[in-house]
Amino acid sequence: MAFPPSLLLLLLLFFFSPSTSFSDPNDESCLSNLHLSIIDPSNNLHNWTRPNFASPCNGFTSYLQGITCNNGRVFKLSLPSLSLRGSLSPFLSNCTNLQSLDLSSNSISGPIPLSLSLLLNLAVLNLSSNLLSGPIPPQLALCAYLNVIDLHSNLLSGPIPDQLGLLVRLSSFDVSDNHLSGLIPPLLSNRSGTALTRFNASSFSGNKGLYGFPLPPLRDRGLSVLAIVGIGLGSGLLSLVLSFTAVCIWLRVTERDAMVPGEEGKVSHLMPDY
Repeated sequence: MAFPPSLLLLLLLFFFSPSTSFSDPNDESCLSNLHLSIIDPSNNLHNWTRPNFASPCNGFTSYLQGITCNNGRVFKLSLPSLSLRGSLSPFLSNCTNLQSLDLSSNSISGPIPLSLSLLLNLAVLNLSSNLLSGPIPPQLALCAYLNVIDLHSNLLSGPIPDQLGLLVRLSSFDVSDNHLSGLIPPLLSNRSGTALTRFNASSFSGNKGLYGFPLPPLRDRGLSVLAIVGIGLGSGLLSLVLSFTAVCIWLRVTERDAMVPGEEGKVSHLMPDY
C-alpha cells in the first residue's frame, strides 16, 4: 500500500527530526530543584532557565552549562569551581540516568542527601572541596557501579561506612581532610584475598579520629602541640612541688638538729620572779 506524500513526510519528521516532546520530566525536576537549592553569585548558570529545564536535552545536545546528554537524558552533571553556595537538592535522584556528578571546588554546605543512593547508574561522585557536613551515607553502597568517590576537603564527620567496602568497582576513593573518626573499614584498606593495599594512607589522611591500616599506628603520629604544652606544664609543676617539699624537710631537720646539743639552747617557759 502506497502512502500519500504528505503522510510520508509527517512520518519522516516524526522519526528523524529532533523533538523536545521526548524530554524526561524527571530530568526537569532534577535540574530545576538543584537550581533552587544553590546560589550562583557569579551568574555562571545564566542559561539555567525554566524553558531550558523543560527541555534540558535534545538528543545528545544540551544548552545548559555543565550538562551532557545521552539519547535525550541527562548523562553527566559537571559544575566544578563555579563559586556555588547553598545545598545539595535531594531531587538530584530524579536524574535517574546520571552517571557522573561533579560539584567539586565550590562552597556547597549541608549534608549529602540519602536520595543519591537512588542513582543506580552513577559511576563518578565528586563532591570534594566543599563545606559538606554530617555523615557519609552508607546507602551510597547501593550505587553498585561507582568507580570514583571523592569527598576530600569537606567537614564530614562520623565513621566511614563499612558498606562502601562492598563496592567492587571502586577504583578511586578519597575522604582525606575531613572530621571522620573510627576504624577504617578493612574492605577499603586491603584487596580481597591479597596482602595488597586497596587504597593507601593518602585516601584517609587529615582525619584525626581515624585509625587503622593503612594509616600509621597512633603512637607514631607524634604528640599534638597541646599535649606537649600540657606535659611541659605538668612536669614543671611536679618539679616545683618536689623541690618545695625537699626544702621544707631540710629546714625541719636542720631546726631539730640545732635544738638538741645543750640545755642552753632550750627556751624556758617559766615566768620570771618580780
